[in-house]
Amino acid sequence: MNISVSSVSQKYGSHVVLKDVSFESKSGEVIALLGPNGSGKSTLIKTIADILTPSSGLITIDGVDVQKIDRIDRAKMIGYVPQYFHYTPFTTVLDTVLIGRRPYMSWSVSDDDLSAVDEAMTTMNIADLSDRFVNELSGGQRQRVFIARALAQDPNFFLFDEPTSSLDLRHQLETVATMREIVRRENSGMIIALHDLNLALRYTDKVLLLKDGEMYDYGTPEDVLTTESVRDVYGVDAEFVENAKGKFILSYAPS
Repeated sequence: MNISVSSVSQKYGSHVVLKDVSFESKSGEVIALLGPNGSGKSTLIKTIADILTPSSGLITIDGVDVQKIDRIDRAKMIGYVPQYFHYTPFTTVLDTVLIGRRPYMSWSVSDDDLSAVDEAMTTMNIADLSDRFVNELSGGQRQRVFIARALAQDPNFFLFDEPTSSLDLRHQLETVATMREIVRRENSGMIIALHDLNLALRYTDKVLLLKDGEMYDYGTPEDVLTTESVRDVYGVDAEFVENAKGKFILSYAPS
């Protein structure tokens, strides 16, 4: 499955948030959206998910305008995890993850639905929380619950808006590594908004770097993330170090 973003702009009232953004995301790829706060990452994710309508431009899935795809069919194609979660208090983790199966359910829950939910909870290491209420969990645990809900949805494509923001260091690494493995294994696709440049450098195939709502650069992490681009976009100095574990970015306050 391919998602194509063609000359997309977005604004809130008269304030332009995105301007003329174009790129393509293909099955088997993980694409990171990078940029400082206010650069348009979340707005772009919501626009691709058809939560927001572009002020101009076009978003297609396999050549079909996303706005013309039936809502239930689109839910089977795209799993969306927002930056901020809305949930009903005193709903169990199991029931919350089961909501991800809603596009497939008719009058009752099938064995396939329960199997998908069980697999998603196991993948996100929350099976032991299945009977807990979501409002009793920590922020990081809740974040893993909603990622599991997207996994249970079994979509062709994942749209994740800063899914690691509430996770501790270990779970950040595990979550992004797990999602990359799923994308590779299932030949699905993923667009993920991140703040951590090292996660993008290590686990993604392409990087779209945004500055003030415009595309600063797009390409492989190694090509896009340089000392010059980090300085221009984030306003900090950076250097790259390499060891047996890979290549990493160290950032510093500007001298």
